[in-house]
Amino acid sequence: MLNWHELIYKIAKVESIIRKELKKIFKKDVGRAAGLLRLHFHDCFVQGCDSSVLLDGSAGGPKIVHKQCGRVVSCSDIVAIAARDSVFLTGLDYDVLLGRRDGVNFARVNQTFVDLVGPDANTTTILVKLARKKLDATDAVALSGSHTIGIGHTTSFTDRLYPTQDPTMDKTFAKSLKRTCPKPDTRNTTFLDIRSPNKFDNNFHDQDGELNVLTGKQGEIRANCSARNSDNKLLVYVAEEEMDHLLK
Repeated sequence: MLNWHELIYKIAKVESIIRKELKKIFKKDVGRAAGLLRLHFHDCFVQGCDSSVLLDGSAGGPKIVHKQCGRVVSCSDIVAIAARDSVFLTGLDYDVLLGRRDGVNFARVNQTFVDLVGPDANTTTILVKLARKKLDATDAVALSGSHTIGIGHTTSFTDRLYPTQDPTMDKTFAKSLKRTCPKPDTRNTTFLDIRSPNKFDNNFHDQDGELNVLTGKQGEIRANCSARNSDNKLLVYVAEEEMDHLLK
């Protein structure tokens, strides 16, 4: 079970390390905050918060954290903390429970279509998909609030403008979108929140970070976030030696 005071995190000081690094990154490109928040959401909604979204992806891994702390922090917790700090550094804050373990199973492509909400989903589809995760309409509104930062691509909404404008769309809003997307084949982006695009100023719940988490021996702490430990035995051996030395 997740808890606030797991001993290993007192040793690691992982949260301060992650926040310090993200401050540097966001100073150069605050748009990365929305990407990290989205990464956490996608990880949790497909197969639970087990960082399976990172498997076989970028080989960057948790290098900075593990270099300073040893292999004591799971990739799943790093993703959760990075998402929370993406919110904190752009406007709001919330607490994150720690103690997740990383999954050893790849998320299936078909499952991502079942679990994730597409840009063309209507209210009914959204509520049905969230209900599978034991979330309700209030949660849907809160999760929608996370779109207060980041950008949208015109390909996500051109079908509501052309060839015939969606009659349910606000006319003033549609006119504004057409300035960004003047033709059906336009490839452009627009801020999701035009009033404060780089500030997280809507209410956002953090409970999705606790969906179907793995703890204790249910999972592992990956030495490389993009590969299961069983796929990288030499790196795991070196990391475990560092871990043993740290805890002596």
